[in-house]
Amino acid sequence: MRSKERISYFYDGDVGNVYFGPNHPMKPHRLCMTHHLVLSYELHNKMEVYVDNLGEDCPVFENLFEFCQIYAGGTIDAARRLNNKLCDIAINWAGGLHHAKKCEASGFCYINDLVLGILELLKHHARVLYIDIDVHHGDGVEEAFYFTDRVMTVSFHKYGDLFFPGTGDVKDVGEKEGKNYAINVPLKNGIDDGSFLRLFKMIIMKVMDCYAPGAIVLQCGADSLAGDRLGCFNLSIDGHAACVRFVKQLNLPLLVTGGGGYTKENVARCWTVETGALLDVELPNEIPENDYSKYFAPDYSLKSPSGYMENLNSKSYLNSIRQHVCENLSSIQHAPGVQMHEVPPDFYIPDFDEDEQNPDKRVNRHTRDKQVQRDDEYYDGDNDNDHA
Repeated sequence: MRSKERISYFYDGDVGNVYFGPNHPMKPHRLCMTHHLVLSYELHNKMEVYVDNLGEDCPVFENLFEFCQIYAGGTIDAARRLNNKLCDIAINWAGGLHHAKKCEASGFCYINDLVLGILELLKHHARVLYIDIDVHHGDGVEEAFYFTDRVMTVSFHKYGDLFFPGTGDVKDVGEKEGKNYAINVPLKNGIDDGSFLRLFKMIIMKVMDCYAPGAIVLQCGADSLAGDRLGCFNLSIDGHAACVRFVKQLNLPLLVTGGGGYTKENVARCWTVETGALLDVELPNEIPENDYSKYFAPDYSLKSPSGYMENLNSKSYLNSIRQHVCENLSSIQHAPGVQMHEVPPDFYIPDFDEDEQNPDKRVNRHTRDKQVQRDDEYYDGDNDNDHA
């Protein structure tokens, strides 16, 4: 590990003001909860904190454009900071909306910030690795880079039983120059920490050996946690965070985003634990007092256990997936080269020494982050029951 890692953290309080409507499982309010947990553990003091300057499942709502500007702009700016070596790791929990396509919104996702961030990274890196641990297939990112070898997409997701978005078969490997550079790991209901982590570590190490990327984008969708409203896996927060720790120790420029996650108190727990993991900070299990403490009653604990759903992923099934992936990887050109051209200029590169700036003066949005909460956010009404 480098002697002193610089970690950038992107957050804008306005992102939590968005409301998708009653009965809709996407709750941007989860980002306020995550942020306040991060603040309560004082993790922000260890990072450079930045505010961005820039169908039925995807409803049109007031300030939709500003919402997209916030989360997509954060990911783009994160990539620029990595490119300019202003940080080693950049975190944007508001990002990771991996279903959006070039011509359509999809799966609660309007703009695919991940694709935009990867395009920024490609200005400085010949190869970028994209890793997705959301329970849903990262179809929008895969589609964007399906025909190129400059981006390898690796998605671990539920597949089958008409599960959204219905893509991500192990046989979907890319086409033309991108053949075998799309890696899909289709999983069945109930996969647990042990099975998931063994497969994850083996495949990612094989990818690193074959592909040698210059930077990594990690989408940390929290709907792969046990008990998620829309998920079907048995992962604990510790198991989910172990994937983040594993990718961090690869010591490459790393852009980390959020993604799915529909039991919002667990989303906040998960992304706070993973913020700590990226900082190499072990957090106490008792949640400190913060503006959203009542959401974590009655035990006020940070960790959540694995689930009890039957694991339908047999050893033989997982071995067949592993073998298929390894065969695809063995057929690719090792670390494909690319003709690099003149790098286009960034719109914004800081022209001051940020180490000399007072972070308390640069980041003064704490009071703006104390959002007014809707009456139905505490599960009292019939229209918005997060525990259903």
